Amino acid sequence: MTELTMKQYFKEVNNRLPVEAERVLRALIDEGKMNKEELSLTAKVKRAVLDHVVMQLFALGLVEVTSEGKSKICSLTKLGEDYLQLMKEAI
Repeated sequence: MTELTMKQYFKEVNNRLPVEAERVLRALIDEGKMNKEELSLTAKVKRAVLDHVVMQLFALGLVEVTSEGKSKICSLTKLGEDYLQLMKEAI
C-alpha cells in the first residue's frame, strides 16, 4: 500500500467533493460558524444540497456540526482550515 501525504490526500478529496463544498467551506472561514439556513444563503447552496455536502465534509473531519436548540450549527475544524490552505497553495 502506498503512503499518501496530506497534500495528496487533500487533492484526492478535492476531486471527489461536489463543487458546492468549496463554497460552503469558504463561507465558514469567511463568516465563522453559522446555522444551516444562514450557511445555505451565504454559500448560495440549496438547502437539500447543503445537507448532503455538510454530511460529506463532516465525515471527512473538515466541518463540525453541533446542536443549539433546534438548530444545527456548522463550523470549520482545524483540518478544514488546513485543507483550504493547501488547496489555495495548489492553485
